[in-house]
Amino acid sequence: MKINNILSIWGIFFIRAYKSCISPYLPRNCRHHPTCSSYAMQALQKYSFFKGSYLILNRLLRCNPFGSKGFDPVP
Repeated sequence: MKINNILSIWGIFFIRAYKSCISPYLPRNCRHHPTCSSYAMQALQKYSFFKGSYLILNRLLRCNPFGSKGFDPVP
């Protein structure tokens, strides 16, 4: 198994843990659809860990009060 796949699996594991254990206790404040955590999971499933991480970071930087909002799917 490639290191990229292992890192992606671990990343998806941590996102699922966040979504089930932490996210329910936080207010909904994501400006995009799908949410940033769902976007991150989709990016890691579709692309390698490094390309997915780049897309996730780009998305998180856009998720702010002055950034864009609306439908923003994984390319």
